[in-house]
Amino acid sequence: MQKQKSGIIKPELAALPRIKDRITFLYVERCKINRQDGSIVFVDEKGSVHVPAATINTILLGPGTDITHRAVELIGNCGASIVWVGEEGVRYYAHGRSLAKSSRMLISQAKLVTNTRSRLAVARKMYQMRFDEDVSNLTMQQIRGREGSRVRKEYSKNSKKYNIKWEKREYDSKDFEGGTPVNQALSAAHACLYGLVHSVIVALGCSPGLGFIHTGHERSFVFDIADLYKAEITIPIAFEVASEDTDDIAAVVRRRTRDRFKDTKLLTRIVSDINHLLDNDDSDLEIDIVYLWDDKGSLEASGTQYFEFKSSNA
Repeated sequence: MQKQKSGIIKPELAALPRIKDRITFLYVERCKINRQDGSIVFVDEKGSVHVPAATINTILLGPGTDITHRAVELIGNCGASIVWVGEEGVRYYAHGRSLAKSSRMLISQAKLVTNTRSRLAVARKMYQMRFDEDVSNLTMQQIRGREGSRVRKEYSKNSKKYNIKWEKREYDSKDFEGGTPVNQALSAAHACLYGLVHSVIVALGCSPGLGFIHTGHERSFVFDIADLYKAEITIPIAFEVASEDTDDIAAVVRRRTRDRFKDTKLLTRIVSDINHLLDNDDSDLEIDIVYLWDDKGSLEASGTQYFEFKSSNA
């Protein structure tokens, strides 16, 4: 008699919600995480909360979280990303598997970033998305100068709007509480944005480390994409929260950024923007197929035993 398998059946890719239709991120800390059928269960001293795993894009696991193997299995099967973060969510440690079954996006990204002309073209497209002027004829040095001026103006504008003294962006990742309120708020807001962007990048099958503007860091591409939205979303939120009388800046910032991500449909925009930058169509699910590379420029099917016939004079 065949032994009956326990648990639920692993869902097919086509049955899962698309990346851009999911909850942007969920931050948890100091709780036990398990699974019940198709839901992730979060338990702490206040009680328990059930969240359908297939509706989540990113789970940020803060300090004091204890997650079971079965919960991780379900999260992975549903294509959600797990990001382990530090106190207040401002330090990144590791992330889990992605939803992507194809290397198409990764190959496209690698081709563009390893050619100087195409890399410059993508970098200009990124800056063009932030500016109101044409930058196609500017050098990277000129563009960086204008970007620096634009960011300083954003800080100055929000400083005046919320009556917050601003000197410079300064923080210590090992001492969150040591920063000024606005710098704490900026760190917390950017951490949420980085987590969301990172999850979309790996879910689409891209490499977080192959950046076009940033380089040399394992999350260079994360910083590239996140910079597209800071002036619009995280910087204003940080100054807004810093101007309020609150005892837990990081918690308020996380809730505010979560709501803003939803209101601006940021998840949909990130997916669309990455596809635009890498010259791909808006498709985030691929058939699970493995090919063998051929030096003649073709792709050969895997799972086949290839051998060469040898003639015999006997």
